[in-house]
Amino acid sequence: MTTIAEEVLLLAYSEDEGRQLVGSSELDAALGGALLAELAVNGRIDLADKKVTVLDPTPLGDEELDTTLARIAAEPKERKPDWWVYKLHSAKLRKRLLTRLAEQGVLREEQRKILGIFPSTRYPESDPRVEEEIRERVRSVLSGAVPDERVAVLVAVLHAAKVDRKAFPDANRERIKEITEGDWAGKAVAKTIAAINSAVMTAVIAGSVAASSSASSG
Repeated sequence: MTTIAEEVLLLAYSEDEGRQLVGSSELDAALGGALLAELAVNGRIDLADKKVTVLDPTPLGDEELDTTLARIAAEPKERKPDWWVYKLHSAKLRKRLLTRLAEQGVLREEQRKILGIFPSTRYPESDPRVEEEIRERVRSVLSGAVPDERVAVLVAVLHAAKVDRKAFPDANRERIKEITEGDWAGKAVAKTIAAINSAVMTAVIAGSVAASSSASSG
């Protein structure tokens, strides 16, 4: 089964060309948020009261998730979700997840050159069934089905990083708002969705500001 982070990646890349549909700042923030979301859905952490608290340090058997859980458990101070999203997101994480999907046969890694000079790596799909199954789950919820917590936080991450606009351009904006506001869910689930949505949005903004400052000073 794919992780939420892997699902975000598959939806954030074009199937045929294997190129990113959103900027790196947005995508990397979404991946950091997806790691937190997965740990929360699996009962390993709690995101209430604007803090990330470890509830159960037991590993899940996934290298990325277990490393993240261990980092949170080892942090001496309780941090906010957006602090962790910003701490976790990186191009290296994106690369590791893409490589893993390629090794699993879901994507294939293609080396290309832009203008015949600049090296570029693309990740077109090798097995489209995996993404199609993810799309079916999300489409069902966007069409009105009651989401489970896992699909809801996936939609929240996609929305916060603006991936939803590219992956599901015809989706009803009001329906996405309903899902991300969590009124359909219990209080605990609603808090998790709100915390992830807010944390990813904050990290996206911080990443964009940092990128602009870097460009200005360069």
